[in-house]
Amino acid sequence: MSTREVPIVIITGYLGSGKTTLMQNILKQEKRKIALIVNDMGSINIDASILNKTGNQVAQVEMVEMQNGCICCTLRDEFMAEIERLSADKSIEAVFVEASGISEPSSIAGAFLNYEEMTEDTRVYLKSVVSVVDVDRIYREFLHNLTSDEETEDGDVINLIMDQIEFCNLMILNKTDLLSKEQLKEVKEGLRSLQQEAEMIECVNGNVDLEVLLNREDFDFDEVEAYSAVQRALNNCEHEDEKACVDEYGISSFVFEERKPFNRDAFDKLVEEYPEALIRSKGYIWFSDDWKHVQLFEQAGRNASVTELSEWVSAWPKEELDKALCDFPDIKDDWDETYGDRCNQVVFIGKGYEKSEIVKLLYDCIEKAG
Repeated sequence: MSTREVPIVIITGYLGSGKTTLMQNILKQEKRKIALIVNDMGSINIDASILNKTGNQVAQVEMVEMQNGCICCTLRDEFMAEIERLSADKSIEAVFVEASGISEPSSIAGAFLNYEEMTEDTRVYLKSVVSVVDVDRIYREFLHNLTSDEETEDGDVINLIMDQIEFCNLMILNKTDLLSKEQLKEVKEGLRSLQQEAEMIECVNGNVDLEVLLNREDFDFDEVEAYSAVQRALNNCEHEDEKACVDEYGISSFVFEERKPFNRDAFDKLVEEYPEALIRSKGYIWFSDDWKHVQLFEQAGRNASVTELSEWVSAWPKEELDKALCDFPDIKDDWDETYGDRCNQVVFIGKGYEKSEIVKLLYDCIEKAG
């Protein structure tokens, strides 16, 4: 097996966080010959167009533009094919991947690590997953919600930003000049409630030294996944405990599980009057007026959303259901005679709340029989 010597750095962050500016600054440093993969959801790759205008330094860069899709899903195979092609170039010293603003970093990292395991002679390895964080937006929308209704029309935007923050081993805190020292401290404390281990680097206009991104410990998928406050709650909390699990930062978490469905109107009202002490909530739920669909519930700060996902296995047509239960008997291990695999399972994370009070609010939303 050849030595894996070419680091891959995945740059994530929501639209407008400063990913392209960060990449422009990296290109100007000319410290190593790098390859750059730019993923944009539009049919015209605007980010690549901007980067092409950086100057003569681009001649030292192998740049691949990927558009009309996202490398975490629709362009995954094409992405891995480009990684394989680039790995054959012995002159390349590092590969930077600027992911689409709506990419899920865990999916990209998972696809890459799967490729790494299956391709023994590859020269590349995953070095870091970097999340570029717009601290001004986090302060306004996550902590204080000072934006207008139009700006926050897409309710699950902040939840995607949270996903990108939770799954990384390095956070670039960009636009720090827009906040006071006290405001920035408040943002960092809020981020630490979600992501306690990843290193934070403060910057203005994406001005970060290339070597800071490359000279660090290698990415560890399991370790980074465990950094997430949501994952820690799932791993560490005993569901039957009377008290929520509390960590060294004073952040407490617990997992709520209940087979019976929520009443949709009651749950919507709870979301409208959501307890301010809850920092982050995430999990799967279902409603009494829809026995078919799994719903994803996510909350971050003042923002919450419910999104219809796939179907419950128990909602499949009988022929498909019987086949699934025959082929995958483990499904029956967590099967209820009345509800099948339907279940509400949500992680709640916050500070200074009483678990019993939150649980009561949730049970007040459970559909009452008859």
